Amino acid sequence: MLKFFFNAAPNPMKIALLLEELGLPFEAVPVDTRKGEQFTPEFLAVNPNAKVPAISDGDVTVFDSNAILLFLADREQKFVPGIGQAKERGLLLSWLLFIASGIGPFSGQSVHFRHVAPEPKEYPLNRYDFEAHRHWTVLEKHLSQNTYILGDTYSIADMALWGWARLLPYVLGTGDATWTQYPHIKRLLDLVNARPAAQRAEAFKAKYTFKTEMDADAKKFMFPQNERLTRP
Repeated sequence: MLKFFFNAAPNPMKIALLLEELGLPFEAVPVDTRKGEQFTPEFLAVNPNAKVPAISDGDVTVFDSNAILLFLADREQKFVPGIGQAKERGLLLSWLLFIASGIGPFSGQSVHFRHVAPEPKEYPLNRYDFEAHRHWTVLEKHLSQNTYILGDTYSIADMALWGWARLLPYVLGTGDATWTQYPHIKRLLDLVNARPAAQRAEAFKAKYTFKTEMDADAKKFMFPQNERLTRP
């Protein structure tokens, strides 16, 4: 049976949504990254990069959330244009990788420097906040003319965006004003949230409890780069 290694962060939730959309049976394997479980030999054998999500299915392993989305959608031939649909598939790959290389990383860094990093942080927060907004604005403009990222077709690109869009007020630190600035992102978020699979994915996440305290041990596991700052 397919094993799904996950926690409650945005990237694993993309996969939870797709698994629910596909109706695939899976074994849930929670990985508590604030407890350092991503560094166990068993998990590193699945993902040497020590990140969730990852999947294994027999002798097949796939890591990186967007790679998993594409792998499973291609395998099941659902929620993704086929190889022969060159125009549609080109659009899907472009937006999927835009989310992978832009939305995810810059949103993640916006969260880090806004909510976690010590002072002084004006310069890095300004950079990553600017780039996060720039990427979200590109998608907002695109969605102002399209129901879904691929026009009228719901796809794994929308699932990839949903993982992050659910937390956008926190990501950008803009609270209720977020949806005034990004109404079409909100419209897409509402469309996906209304799907039974999204509701099942959220219910699945709620079954598991992960460490929430950002204590010294959690910081050691989450931000190992900080150890270099203590060296003489």
